[in-house]
Amino acid sequence: MAANKDDADVDDILANEEELVKALCVLAGSDPENCSYSRGYVKRQAVFACNTCTPSAAEHAGICLACANKCHDGHDIFELYTKRNFRCDCGNGKFGEFKCQLSPAKDEENIRNSYNHNFSGCYCTCDRPYPDTDDQVANDEMIQCVVCEDWFHSRHLGCTVTEPEELQEMVCEGCMNKAPFLWSYAAHFAVPPVISVSPPVEEVKVEEGAEKKEDSEPSRSRDEEPSTSAEQAKQEEAANRSPPCKRTHEEMAGSPAKATTRAVPCRLKELQIKGLERLRQGAVFWPYGWRSKLCTCTSCKKAYVAAEVQFLMDLSDTILAYENEGLAEPFGQHPLMMLTNSMDRVQQLEVIYGFNELTTSINAFLDQCVAEGKTVTAEAVHQFFEELRARKRRRTNAGYQ
Repeated sequence: MAANKDDADVDDILANEEELVKALCVLAGSDPENCSYSRGYVKRQAVFACNTCTPSAAEHAGICLACANKCHDGHDIFELYTKRNFRCDCGNGKFGEFKCQLSPAKDEENIRNSYNHNFSGCYCTCDRPYPDTDDQVANDEMIQCVVCEDWFHSRHLGCTVTEPEELQEMVCEGCMNKAPFLWSYAAHFAVPPVISVSPPVEEVKVEEGAEKKEDSEPSRSRDEEPSTSAEQAKQEEAANRSPPCKRTHEEMAGSPAKATTRAVPCRLKELQIKGLERLRQGAVFWPYGWRSKLCTCTSCKKAYVAAEVQFLMDLSDTILAYENEGLAEPFGQHPLMMLTNSMDRVQQLEVIYGFNELTTSINAFLDQCVAEGKTVTAEAVHQFFEELRARKRRRTNAGYQ
């Protein structure tokens, strides 16, 4: 019985340790000592906002992890999770007389930075803060859109959210409509499975020659008509006099006399020809690896740039890739593991038990403050830790009796 209990305790510890890794790797992927400004527009990094220095919604600004630790210690700062292609604003023209202690020589403004209402502490289509003490819905998970990087309450996504832990990325409805070609991919690769909304196909008489031509196209069945989006794409193609991405009959037949060059097939048009469509409503959840399904032909690349979503072609842009990088050296070594590397197994378990107890106590303290509508003041925090120390002293004294 004791052995089974020990095994269960170790399993719980390992599970808590895994959760701790996930919580810390967002910060672990960023340098905590050196301002990231000198690195330019970093592909992805942890970003914070300082309500003490830039309280005005008209002057959105973001700071890196190192500046949050060194320059804004004691300020009212809040975490924005991660942002892509962002350059640290600390001490630039938006901060008035305040100068960055780590990298004081900065441009007045980072013109390529992108800001949204998150930098004012507001999120979702409801434009509410987080945590929201006035929100009557408890434990409503917030999920980040991988395109606009805003955070949304699950109830405001316009779709049913099922088992989000198994889904890697979400694109909100607004961003789907800004890049409408993503709806075609969603019909085939997104979650949940596609529901065909195409009208029923009527039987029509065709000439014998046309029937043979239809047989020569393996990507379309006889009783399946191209979708409206596919026809529109073909019309636009003809109007622009650009060569089609889909291979011609001569190219597929391999006739050198009629086809001297071979066009690269467009995955998007091949999907559109299949005639499957998805109701264009609500956010879309994508499974692991969906970006690798995107077409990278010249025409599609131009569409990504026009819609400002070219980063979708970069598999290293994902949060998962960033977190994995954060767990590598030099900045991402797990702090708890760094502490316990030199300890024996008994000491390691004691440290982890203590950490888990502290985490549980802090969460309970914050939940109580939210439930009672209390503001978390410095005095309340000091009192909380004093009570923790008092409990520890009582346990220690009891152990010696």
